[in-house]
Amino acid sequence: MMGTTMADETTTAPRPGALARARRAVLGWPPAARLTSYVALGVVLSLVLGLVLVVTVVRRPLPPTEGAEVMPGLTGDVEVLRDAHGVPQVWADTTEDLMRAQGWVTASERFFQMDVRRHVAEGRLAELFGADAVPGDRLARTLGWARTARAELAVVEPETRAALAAYAAGVNAYLEARGTSEVAVEYTLLGIGGVGHTPEPWSETDSLAWLKTVAWEIGGDLDAEVDRALTTAAVGEAVVDDLFPSTEVADPVVDQGALVDGVFEQDAVTGGTRNPLRPAYGPLDDPGVLDQLRRTDAALDRLPSWVASGAGRGSNAWVVDGDHSVTGAPLLANDPHLDATLPGVWMPVGLHCREVSAACPYDVAGSSLPGVPGVVVGHNADVAWGVTSLGADVTDLFLERVDGDTYRFEGESLPLRVRRERIRVAGGDDVEVEVRSTRHGPLLSDVLDPVADVAGSEDHAVAVRWTGLEPGTTADAILALDRAADWEDFRAAAARFTLPALGMVYADTAGRVGFQAAGAVPVRKSGNDGSLPVAGWRAETDWTGRDVPAAGLPSVVDPDGGVLVAANQAAAGTRYPTLLTTSPDPGYRAARITERLDAALAEGGRVSAQDMVSIQGDDLHPLADRLVPLLLDVDLPAGYASDGQRLLATWDGTQPPTSGAAAYFNAVWRSLLAGAFDDELPLAVRPDGGARWVAVVDRLLDEPDSPWWDDLGTDGEIESRDDVLRDALLDARDDLTSRQAFEADEWTWGRAHALDLEAATGPLWGSDVARAFLDRTGPPTGGSGAAVEATDWDAAAPDEEPGDDPWRVTTAPSMRMVVDLGDLDASGWVTLGGVSGHPTSPHYDDQLDPWAAGDLLAWPFSREAVEDAAEDVLVLEPGEE
Repeated sequence: MMGTTMADETTTAPRPGALARARRAVLGWPPAARLTSYVALGVVLSLVLGLVLVVTVVRRPLPPTEGAEVMPGLTGDVEVLRDAHGVPQVWADTTEDLMRAQGWVTASERFFQMDVRRHVAEGRLAELFGADAVPGDRLARTLGWARTARAELAVVEPETRAALAAYAAGVNAYLEARGTSEVAVEYTLLGIGGVGHTPEPWSETDSLAWLKTVAWEIGGDLDAEVDRALTTAAVGEAVVDDLFPSTEVADPVVDQGALVDGVFEQDAVTGGTRNPLRPAYGPLDDPGVLDQLRRTDAALDRLPSWVASGAGRGSNAWVVDGDHSVTGAPLLANDPHLDATLPGVWMPVGLHCREVSAACPYDVAGSSLPGVPGVVVGHNADVAWGVTSLGADVTDLFLERVDGDTYRFEGESLPLRVRRERIRVAGGDDVEVEVRSTRHGPLLSDVLDPVADVAGSEDHAVAVRWTGLEPGTTADAILALDRAADWEDFRAAAARFTLPALGMVYADTAGRVGFQAAGAVPVRKSGNDGSLPVAGWRAETDWTGRDVPAAGLPSVVDPDGGVLVAANQAAAGTRYPTLLTTSPDPGYRAARITERLDAALAEGGRVSAQDMVSIQGDDLHPLADRLVPLLLDVDLPAGYASDGQRLLATWDGTQPPTSGAAAYFNAVWRSLLAGAFDDELPLAVRPDGGARWVAVVDRLLDEPDSPWWDDLGTDGEIESRDDVLRDALLDARDDLTSRQAFEADEWTWGRAHALDLEAATGPLWGSDVARAFLDRTGPPTGGSGAAVEATDWDAAAPDEEPGDDPWRVTTAPSMRMVVDLGDLDASGWVTLGGVSGHPTSPHYDDQLDPWAAGDLLAWPFSREAVEDAAEDVLVLEPGEE
């Protein structure tokens, strides 16, 4: 054997080197079996080395959290203390150092998110993700977010500009000390895909543009206006109100007061009026008008889902004064509802001046927007505040009569304003964009392609007017809130908010509680109530050019009863004369929160912080007590068909993830909506199942023979409510059987109601490997859209892939907080996801489990408490710029 091996070696093997000869002298030439082992070992070693390389690459961007780092531009040392979940709390001696450090720390955890938001705002996402991002870029260029942000820099206060500049300097100091692959692993993934992107320096206007995208996501009711217009065209003006009810099941936040000489006085009982007198433009089923409305609706869908405004985005916020709390001091709760993505929109942070003074006035902690200096929601040493969407109508659509490069207004032909821009596309040719505007704003209907001729109709286009297209002072407001010391300071800060329009709840350590509406809300002429597109060629439908004065927006402080609940219901009662919106939330969440608080306060009881946390997790479906008895009255065959009814018979209406009855009820709800409305509504406006549709069905349940129950697709038959309910029960049984199990006792709501957290840019990645690396599947989730635990899902969404569940979470509480004004260190918070934007960081998703369980994490505030909780301490030291 040895001889054969040596002979083979002399004829086929290359001449060995000295090391190989020495090895053979000691061991002999390995036989075939040993050769196979060495090959296998080599493969294993290669895999290990590859794995080590991959781990090194993906972990390279993780930021330093201990020791010392040099940061150019600082005037003194800055300390960054992080707790077990990586939440940073920053201490500095000057405002400039504090803002620089916030920029540095935020960039270290979230820069890719910041960079993507910047590209969205500027209409440059295609530079990163190619042609699929071009439609969204066209919409962003049309809206002109970045142009408005640049103009805004000249409007904000000098101290705000200084904070924006310091923040940007901190971001850039982090970038300059690192190569692109050290900033975020996503840049490495882009490089693998052929996109060699080097981030540009951060600028002050990037922060302001960031605010525009958030305001577009949260504020206004443009989707509702388009939906109402398309629905009106489909079903007619006579019955459209059935599908847009004015139902209000909760009291308004402020149910007292009136405007006196333009100022809202909470104790006034009379005031002026400015009610709409004339209807919107019609008919909306004109072929040209309908075509442009459809184009507009499609254009609004072109932005990434986490920027697009739409259903499910709201908030819960409430406050209880010290006379009604266990602690004897106010308690404040807040949970804003936004798109469920990773990383989330908020980054928790504490910003502390070592010695609070006029020169360095910050001692604040809460949720920040990565890319924007300061804390948006939270508390300082004196006051706490939470925010909800006010629901104010701050956007309108104007139908325009267009002829070539002109449009009509009051009998005249006026020139369209035109600007041209170029979109660079990764891996493709540049795209030229022409943005045309009228006196009302840019033409949204141009986003897909220019206005088309429609036979037998005038040429129409759709312009949008939005308060966010005017320079505003929201950045001033954020920093002023962080410095506020009392109710007067808080109201002055709120008056600087221009967008989004917010309902803000307030509490302070002196025991006061209050509510203040904030934001730029337009005053419309009497021919426009904002609910439908209006004729842009008529002056009577225009805005007056004035906003509701900040002093004239609804507010109340120290109300009778000591409790305020703001959950997107109407902000003010019927005595308030100025139009805020025609479509507030029906108020199911607000009513349930109030019910829970009343129960806690019954018979002289008091509300505890744990009560506040429990209410945030309340998952009762608001329609269960109305719909379930009717479902149980439907006669179904025993056995398979009625197994779901058996679950409903003992169901209490709550929707924890373990509930099979909740799974069945929501499956029935989806089928009921489709059976009642899909035959009459176009796909774009079919029921999503949110609070508006709860109100619609709530009323129709009392009308068993309403035409809405009839299926227009069945000739010679007229279906009733009970026919639709029967079909929905049977369809839901089949649906859950195919998706979960044959045995009804094995169904669970958490399995259907999946919390699949996509990376914000997930759909734009061409690589499934990249998406798998960035995305996360969260723990089983309870709740639903109209419940206080507002984990929304889209009943109209088709199943995208086999195995997908249509009940998966779309929007959810983006964070939760409960502030104890008697002991700020006893407060709690939790964020959907985690602090970090790095997918290999332990803090990328380490708050998912407590979030899903309805728990809050400790929120230390005082220096002593933060030090006790700290697990990592980093010192940023001055260095030369």
